Amino acid sequence: MKPKILTTLPEYTRDLFFADLVAGVTVAMVALPLSLAIAIASGADPATGLVTAIVAGFLISAMGGSRVQIGGPTGAFIVVVFGVIAEHGYDGLVLATLMAGVILMVAGWLRAGNLITWIPEPVINGFTIGIAVIIATSQLQNLLGIGLEEVPAEFFEKLAVLFDARDGVSGAALAVGLVTMVLIIVLRRIAPKFPGLIVAVGVTSAVVALGALPVDTIQSRFGDLPRGLPMPSLPEISLARLAELLPSAIVIAFLAAVESLLSAMVADRMIGGAHRPNAEVLAQGVANIGSALFGGLPATGAIARTATNVRAGGRTPVAGIVHALTILVVMLVAAPLAGYMAMPALAGLLILTAWNMSEPHKWGGYLRERPSDRFLLVLTMVLTVVADLTVAIGVGVAIGLALRLRRRKVPPSDWSTPDR
Repeated sequence: MKPKILTTLPEYTRDLFFADLVAGVTVAMVALPLSLAIAIASGADPATGLVTAIVAGFLISAMGGSRVQIGGPTGAFIVVVFGVIAEHGYDGLVLATLMAGVILMVAGWLRAGNLITWIPEPVINGFTIGIAVIIATSQLQNLLGIGLEEVPAEFFEKLAVLFDARDGVSGAALAVGLVTMVLIIVLRRIAPKFPGLIVAVGVTSAVVALGALPVDTIQSRFGDLPRGLPMPSLPEISLARLAELLPSAIVIAFLAAVESLLSAMVADRMIGGAHRPNAEVLAQGVANIGSALFGGLPATGAIARTATNVRAGGRTPVAGIVHALTILVVMLVAAPLAGYMAMPALAGLLILTAWNMSEPHKWGGYLRERPSDRFLLVLTMVLTVVADLTVAIGVGVAIGLALRLRRRKVPPSDWSTPDR
């Protein structure tokens, strides 16, 4: 379970440091608006997204089992975090994240990282698409500029409330969101290595500020962002609170492990390397404990940011450390500027993130899978959207493992019917 950084440092060179420096700064410019947007979509203060990217991002790179993994808050957690905050408050989320970190550390010590191969792929694909649907619908209010005090969390009720409020759509907000989305797509195609996310959000937010458009910004909605990290502290802990939050902690730990190991496998294919799964799971545990102590959100390896790191030239964990330190410098120096980011621009960014999460280029392949796999994917997706992520994962994994055992064609047991 040796961290990858200890393997790479003995052969480290000045050229490698320059490549990691450029990649780290590039990824930070991508992670900055994403971290803010994910925190807001999760029902948390936007500053918590930056805290998570800094603290957890640093620890995941410093202690992880991948050369190029970038950690921080991700879209996969939005549904869980929003639900925990709504039911238990933000203090409850911090304690659940702390518990999840302990669970992950124990899992790493027990070398449970290789168990990722037992989770059926249709289940992973199904809940990922379901999460993407929930993220996209959660951002419709900000994209359309509808000024509602409260929107239901339930999927169909939310759509009904938004439809009833359709007369309150703001043309200015919708235009800002759509232009941001177009800019992101165009910049991604013409300059894939360029941090187009921060440029697109920055341009449209500048138009809102300079034109005094009637569009919400981070500052107008949440106030000024803090210029520094908070002091670490422990949440209120009691046996009753631990028992109450245990299911949420297990889901957070499960998502963190699955997402980080999937991201590490994608990175391996991109750089021709091999990650250390148990070291990665252990690092996720340390990172989530660290994030919780600073009042941050759950964290894991971020597939899109990891891929950006590789494309930008990052080759060792130093790039991830540079990414975290760059966001810290921005927070210390330029926090007021981040407050000008327009809410519809961040909504457009998250809707595109949700679209990419769903991996539409793979949909055709899903349709060609065996009927049982298609059923499992759709079932997990539907349960994620209309029921609960915990239920979706539990049911999906149980049915998936049952199908896997059935395919092994194990002969029936030699037993006789009891005489009862």
